[in-house]
Amino acid sequence: MKAMIFAAGLGTRLKPITDTLPKALVPVCGQPLLYHVARKLQASGINDAVVNVHYFADKIEHWLSEQDWIVSSPQLPSDNVMRIDVSDERAMLLETGGAVLHARRLLEGCGSFLIHNVDILSDCDLNWLKSQVKPDAIATLLVSNRATSRYMLFHPDTMRLVGWTNRSTGETIMTFNDIRPEDCKALAFSGIHILGDKVFALMDEYVKDRQLPVSPSGVKFSITTGFYLWASSRVPIYGVEPDSLKFVDVGKIETLTLAEEFLKGQE
Repeated sequence: MKAMIFAAGLGTRLKPITDTLPKALVPVCGQPLLYHVARKLQASGINDAVVNVHYFADKIEHWLSEQDWIVSSPQLPSDNVMRIDVSDERAMLLETGGAVLHARRLLEGCGSFLIHNVDILSDCDLNWLKSQVKPDAIATLLVSNRATSRYMLFHPDTMRLVGWTNRSTGETIMTFNDIRPEDCKALAFSGIHILGDKVFALMDEYVKDRQLPVSPSGVKFSITTGFYLWASSRVPIYGVEPDSLKFVDVGKIETLTLAEEFLKGQE
C-alpha cells in the first residue's frame, strides 16, 4: 500500500510560525509534523508515499532531500528507507480532491492508498485500519465520536456514508432519501482515510458531472464535502470507528502544546 500526505496547505491558523515555514515543517518535539506522519506510516509498513506541496514548496523539498532515511524515484524503498515523491501544486492549490487527482500518476496502479493530513497526530493503528477495509469500498474513513461543528452521517447498521451536517449553520446534505439525519450516526472525520485506486475514474466522472473548470495546473475540489458526498450514492464509502482514539489536530497555535504532550505520552 502507498500513502499520500496532504502537506500543501497555507497553515493560516498557525501564524506567525507559518509566515516563514510551511505547516508541514512546523516543529513538535524537535521534529517537523511531516517527520512524525512519515515515521508513523513507515512504522505501519508503508514505505512508499507522495507529498503534495504548494506553500513554501522549496523548503519541504529541501527538508526531504536532507533526510538519509528518505529517497525519491526512481530509487526503491526498503525496510529502513522510505521513498517519498513530490506532487507539485506550486501553480495552484488544488484542495484535497484535486490534490489526489493531480497525484494520479504517482498513485494509480497501487491497488489502494492511505491519505493522512500532515497536521494530524493520533494513536490510530494504521494496520488495524487497513484490516477494516471492505472489498466493495471505494473509500474507508477513520471517524470518531468527538465534539466538532461538522459531522459525516453514516447508516447506523452498515456505517455507509449517507450525508453530512454542519451543526453551527444547520446545513445538512443527505445522499439517500430513505434515512433521516436524526437516525444516522454523526461522527467526526479524522483526516485519515484509505482509497481504492479505482477512485480516479470516479473522480473524472465527478469533474465532468459538476462541470468543474480544468486548467493545465489541475482541477480544484474538496474530497469530503464535494467528492465523497457526490460519490456516496453511487459507490460504497464507509466509516470506521475505533474503540478509542487519541487525536490532536495541530491546526492552531494553542494546539502545539497538546501535540507535544501527546507525542511525549507515546514514547
